[in-house]
Amino acid sequence: MTRDDIYRTGDDVEPFRFDERVARVFPDMLRRSIPGYAASIEAIGSLAARYVRAGTNCYDLGCSLGAATLAMRHGVDQPACRIVAVDASPAMIQRCKEAVAEDDRSHGPETQVDIVNADIRDIEFINASMVVLNYTLQFLDLPDRDEMIGRIFKGLNDGGLLILSEKVVDENAAMEELLVALHHEHKRRNNYSALEIARKRAALENVLVPETVAAHRARLESAGFSHTAVWLRYFNFVSIIAIR
Repeated sequence: MTRDDIYRTGDDVEPFRFDERVARVFPDMLRRSIPGYAASIEAIGSLAARYVRAGTNCYDLGCSLGAATLAMRHGVDQPACRIVAVDASPAMIQRCKEAVAEDDRSHGPETQVDIVNADIRDIEFINASMVVLNYTLQFLDLPDRDEMIGRIFKGLNDGGLLILSEKVVDENAAMEELLVALHHEHKRRNNYSALEIARKRAALENVLVPETVAAHRARLESAGFSHTAVWLRYFNFVSIIAIR
């Protein structure tokens, strides 16, 4: 695992991009930056075993290096299923292809995986039993988020599942300040310096735009999801399940 040292040195802070530099260190960045990330990936596999139906499609939107894709693949126990892994970053897509190819060699391609280099807003959802948005919606422009969730809902079969993981902002300003401080302490315990933390935060400003949990749940319910729940929260990171 290549260590994330992107923000260790330098003067200018450019807006965050999912380029080759980020793709190279992404597993280490996730491990050290997002508390609860490993638990969310583990649960994706368990939920795939429960919700994916035979002959249906699954979608991993903003698949990055393919962690959620492979978790779904290993969880699916129904025949004739297909996983569509989508990401707009060529660097991420290339590494996702490598990860899936390695999985083919070690486990065998029991569930088909199609890897697509595209904007998730251009994807058509057909016969879907499971959709994953793992820390992806937060990078879309705010006006596009309602439409994205609405299109996913329409493409899901009855009983289908959406997993939405996001960084959030708390409604209470004092609690938000505390949660941010706890997250920064988490990063410091994972050997990020104060300078790295500040530079990463500056790079993400206006690129990653978080919302409240209430806003996410209201959007899901407005789209038509009959059941929603926060199943995981760690500081200001949450994962929500929504069932059509």
